[in-house]
Amino acid sequence: MSDAVADSLIPYDEIVQEALRAVVGRVLGQIQEQGGLPGSHHFYITFKTQAPGVDIPQRLIDRFPDEMTIVMQHRYWDLTVDDERFSVGLSFNQIPSTLVIPYSAITGFHDPAVNFELRFQAAEGPEGPEPHESSENDDTGESADGSNVVAVDFKRKK
Repeated sequence: MSDAVADSLIPYDEIVQEALRAVVGRVLGQIQEQGGLPGSHHFYITFKTQAPGVDIPQRLIDRFPDEMTIVMQHRYWDLTVDDERFSVGLSFNQIPSTLVIPYSAITGFHDPAVNFELRFQAAEGPEGPEPHESSENDDTGESADGSNVVAVDFKRKK
């Protein structure tokens, strides 16, 4: 008997990634409807700055050419959420900025208040992702390592 696993003709990994990214959209949609974050909830959202549909100021792309992490906590404004993307106003070094981020560009979502985290695979080059630093937008807090982490890491056996 062979231990070989056949390649699936159904893109399960893509379907799961899309469904979990929809969780981020649903959470952000609830925050938009409620008019703010409840309790001590706050979010670290990591995304690919060069992904299709991302619209951020050039100075942020220059500083974070591959990936950046934003913090939604106390000072954010104009949160707008739809089925494909969200936009939010944040301040970076006292400079207000509007960011438009498609869910497909997100590589991580973390709510340290309840130790909840989602990680997503991103399309990478042959050498993997470039190292990056956090954006450190105003109102950053300390990130707690959580035990409720959902890691989506599908590897196909060939």
